[in-house]
Amino acid sequence: MGAGKSTIGRLLAKELRLPFKDSDKEIEQRTGANIPWIFDVEGEQGFRERESAVIADLCVEDGLVLATGGGAVMRDENRKALYNGGRVVYLHASVEQQIARTARDRNRPLLRTPDPGKVLRDLLALRDPLYREIADVIIETDERPPRLVVQEILERLEALSPR
Repeated sequence: MGAGKSTIGRLLAKELRLPFKDSDKEIEQRTGANIPWIFDVEGEQGFRERESAVIADLCVEDGLVLATGGGAVMRDENRKALYNGGRVVYLHASVEQQIARTARDRNRPLLRTPDPGKVLRDLLALRDPLYREIADVIIETDERPPRLVVQEILERLEALSPR
């Protein structure tokens, strides 16, 4: 959360001349409801089921840049779909950076709590090893302009051998 997935994903897609998809936006378009509403009505479990279906659909498409929600890696089926669907770039941000970037965002149901810092630390502890497990490239995004992050991604992807 707050690592820059959507911003950097859009810029990366533009550089690669590929379409950009955001799994959260796809869920909203398919359901006609926003993410907080889905969480309120269906709970996190209902949202995660919708998320898995969207990720499975998008990962079989050719030639696109996909940004997923931060919790997508919690399900084994999503990790497999992402890894098998193409190159995986993990944008890592410190908890401090995540707090700064999400402080005014009311569209993040998991951060509706008196201590969002604790939530972010707990989520990072759970999710970080899973992202690292499937990542082809790991990029630190703290205090870095998105265009520089995109340039590093392009350089690192180009240097990878085929898998």
